[in-house]
Amino acid sequence: MSFPLLTATAALPAIGAIATAAVPAAKRTAAKWLALLFSLATLVLAIVVLVRFDPDGDRYQLTESHAWIADFGVRYELGVDGIAVALIALTALLIPFIVLAGWHDADPLETGNKRWRPTQGFFALILAVEAMVIISFEATDVFLFYIFFEAMLIPMYFLIGGFGDRAHEHGEETAATQRSYAAVKFLLYNLAGGLIMLAAVIGLYVVAGNFSLTEIAEARADGSLDMATSTERWLFLGFFFAFAVKAPLWPLHTWLPNAMQESTAPVAVLITAVVDKVGTFAMLRFCLGLFPEASKWATPVILVLAVISIIYGALLAVGQRDIKRLIAYASISHFGFIIMGIFAMTSQGQSGATLYMVNHGISTAVLMLIAGFLISRRGSRLIADYGGVQKVAPVLAGTFLIGGLATLSLPGLAPFVSEFLVLVGTFTRYPVIGIIATLGIVLAALYTLVLYQRTMTGPVKPEVAAMPDLRVREIAVVAPLVVLLVFLGVYPKPVTDVVNPAVKHTMSDVEKKDPRPEVEAAK
Repeated sequence: MSFPLLTATAALPAIGAIATAAVPAAKRTAAKWLALLFSLATLVLAIVVLVRFDPDGDRYQLTESHAWIADFGVRYELGVDGIAVALIALTALLIPFIVLAGWHDADPLETGNKRWRPTQGFFALILAVEAMVIISFEATDVFLFYIFFEAMLIPMYFLIGGFGDRAHEHGEETAATQRSYAAVKFLLYNLAGGLIMLAAVIGLYVVAGNFSLTEIAEARADGSLDMATSTERWLFLGFFFAFAVKAPLWPLHTWLPNAMQESTAPVAVLITAVVDKVGTFAMLRFCLGLFPEASKWATPVILVLAVISIIYGALLAVGQRDIKRLIAYASISHFGFIIMGIFAMTSQGQSGATLYMVNHGISTAVLMLIAGFLISRRGSRLIADYGGVQKVAPVLAGTFLIGGLATLSLPGLAPFVSEFLVLVGTFTRYPVIGIIATLGIVLAALYTLVLYQRTMTGPVKPEVAAMPDLRVREIAVVAPLVVLLVFLGVYPKPVTDVVNPAVKHTMSDVEKKDPRPEVEAAK
């Protein structure tokens, strides 16, 4: 029996979560180091998965399959394609930086009365989310996927509501109320999506007789499973609604700005760079894979919603006064690009969308973590409370600028390649949609550069005059991510080589071919 590598990759952070939570309360530093150790060990296993994966091999590799609830056709079934491998690598890469960035975010608070904050619980919850996200990327049994898709809401709820941002202009009591509101809103939105998906999962079982993604695909291919058109469309809508909430797609997005605003910066990164990627990934794996005809039927409406997300998110980012809310609305705009690329139904669009998931995760991590370091120094999230930071903290300002330029997809940084592919892939099939979406690029330049100008340039405000520059730990967090942004911006081939074969399989599922160019290349 071969070593269950995929199980180990998901189980290791789960074991780490239990071990970290079990550390005695007085040993907070030991809990931090233990969490960091387990996150690094998980990264090693993710690298092994990446190395062992053969892009030119079978669609699903490193597979595991065991009977679980046999009477209901439920199996413990895992397998990864190129898209899943890339996102597992992204998740495992970001978690150690999230742990390091949040090193002091759960330390005891010194306010009027000393308040105890369970440091061990903070890091244990982060590792628990990592475990559930990884197994969601690995699951090829729909029921298994659903369990962890929903279960990750529990640790995220406590991370948002119990360990929120300390910087609040209205005091701790108001901050606690707003954290609670953001956590409940996050939970209710995602639970609503999950309950609708559960009905669709049950409907899929009634129609197909099992939950195996591979068996259902084989049954469709050989004609033994023939869904009625109306049935397939209703099931598609049930799945897509849940994924659109998680993604998030307009108009189901409103939980995200609140959640990111009230979370610590590392938890905000966990939300938008890691957890939300499960939604867009699932659109590729489950919506297009299980319901190809319904996916094509819904494409025009979804593309319109995606374009609305792009423009709406960017416009609201321009008008924000809060740094974190600005980044949140920018992410909504970026997720619009990802979803547009998926449903453009072209290989360039879907390759770009997958690459965008990876690049957005890295660029958002850089920008949000630097914003978190900035906010922790000043004690305010309001843009108006800053000015002249680049004169007193040039390294902080410089890395903030790089993160911002990546967010606006500057050529030479990683997001540019993915955004370019998405726009090209969309324009070749839906030129009007592609043209309108380019407005999002202009608006991204506006909100990014205005943010930098108002916080980093101009006269030095007295409140930031003594602001320290980045410390060694903070540089260790952002420097590798900045290097990766530049590397993937110049040379994205390592990622595209992994994801492109998986995209071909997805295109085959929906029986779509790329449009022929109007002008043939000269031979």
